Amino acid sequence: MIRTIPWLKRWGQWPQRFVAPLCVCLVTVVGLVDYWTGYETFFFIFYLAAVYLAVWFVGGSFGILISALSVAAWVSSNIEAGARYSSYFVPVWNASIMFVFYLVVVRLLVKIKNFNRELEQRVQLRTESLAKEIRERMRLQKELLETSERERRRIGHELHDGLCQQLTGAALAGQLVSQKLADKSAPESVETSRLVRLIEAAIEQTRSLSRGLSPVELQPDRLLENFQELAARSSAQFKVACRFEGDAATPLPDAAVATHLFHIAEEAVANAVRHGRAQLINICLDASENELALTITDDGAGLLANFREAGGMGLRVMAYRADLIGATFEIEPLSTRGTRIACTLPVLAPVNDEHGG
Repeated sequence: MIRTIPWLKRWGQWPQRFVAPLCVCLVTVVGLVDYWTGYETFFFIFYLAAVYLAVWFVGGSFGILISALSVAAWVSSNIEAGARYSSYFVPVWNASIMFVFYLVVVRLLVKIKNFNRELEQRVQLRTESLAKEIRERMRLQKELLETSERERRRIGHELHDGLCQQLTGAALAGQLVSQKLADKSAPESVETSRLVRLIEAAIEQTRSLSRGLSPVELQPDRLLENFQELAARSSAQFKVACRFEGDAATPLPDAAVATHLFHIAEEAVANAVRHGRAQLINICLDASENELALTITDDGAGLLANFREAGGMGLRVMAYRADLIGATFEIEPLSTRGTRIACTLPVLAPVNDEHGG
């Protein structure tokens, strides 16, 4: 919503019972000044102040009334000041011209007032529409992210409970066949044993993928362990040195915050390897009295000069995750080489004991 200056808002809401006598008093004051300065001074323009107040804060009809009073005050003050006319037609003619001029001014002010009111209504409606669209967009983004999280967990569970179990059964069957071939001193037993080892390696890789897709498992007390597994898995998968630093006494957030923090770190590590060609990545989870800070640094190629304008989907997703949990998100190049990503979450209240704090 558009904010209005407080004193201007109060000014625009003056009650008519206050503005109406003010306009009459203003006409009286201007008329007295017109009288004191003499009829030689052309003073009718100053009556427009009262006409403006009458139209803007009361209405067009009252503006016409104040215009008539202004004309009467102007003519009267000139006559009382000593003005003499050759006939009664002259002051009547002058008053008529002045009154018509004021009527034109009143008409213009009414149009401007109506236009201003319509413009304010359009701006207010447009602002409300934009605010509604922004809220709806944020809701859809949040729902999309939550749906993505659910799908990740579902796939992770299916890999762990489905494919891993089937591979385990295949490995057991292979071991049984290998044992029978070995008892018969068959040369095929060596190849069978090799096949069993490949299946066991596939089981371990599937479990690793499962943990990567569904790492936190809604247990914030395992967040440090998850970060350690992320560092170990990233080191093995990307052939880099990835380390995690964190104190076991660090106050841990709830499950939703833990999930977002983990995925921010996961995305930062992936970006460092994929785009920065980093060889050394450090993940740090630290806490002070007022905040919880997650920092990821790497020794990669760094950021492009226009990275804020040309930021990829990964940066936007990380920033959005941080915003969802009320954290600040910062990304900056290091002084020598590499990139630093920081996600800082204010600690508003003590963490419950069930969260491991």
